Amino acid sequence: MAERDEVYHLSMGGAGYVWPRSGAGGSKSMSVIKPTTVEVETSLRLVAPDATALPVRASLRYDPADPYAVHVLFHAESAGGEAVGWSFARELLVTGLDEPAGIGDVRVWPWATPRGDFVALALSSPDGNALFEVPRSVLVRFLRRTYVVVPRGRETDQLDVDATVTRLLAGR
Repeated sequence: MAERDEVYHLSMGGAGYVWPRSGAGGSKSMSVIKPTTVEVETSLRLVAPDATALPVRASLRYDPADPYAVHVLFHAESAGGEAVGWSFARELLVTGLDEPAGIGDVRVWPWATPRGDFVALALSSPDGNALFEVPRSVLVRFLRRTYVVVPRGRETDQLDVDATVTRLLAGR
């Protein structure tokens, strides 16, 4: 899949229109229903140890309910194969666009090739390691769209700490 063939989805928490809402004292106020998720379907390249690269279908996903994280879902090519998902900090991708970032299981760094500018995404687990080339332009567009949904530095506005504490205490 060529870079220009990415598919972007913005899921709306409604039709995306401005709806009148009753405020205090019965007055009407306007509220904007914002997109709830950003999802990009694209093709990454899995870099093999011999430096050959294989295309891999993947989805990049951002959900403001988990405002600090991005999720990558690698799609299996076989009909019965299961997709594999990874989650990591949105800020890690941002930093990795311009300089090496991350330690441990997820590392990201700029990677220039004769084919253009890419970002290397290295994933490690007890089951193995994988190195992917991600078109830099895909990540930049994806991240810009996530910042429309939740601006940088406003992630805590999306968190409902009271509900989280209640849910955690209910599990005791």
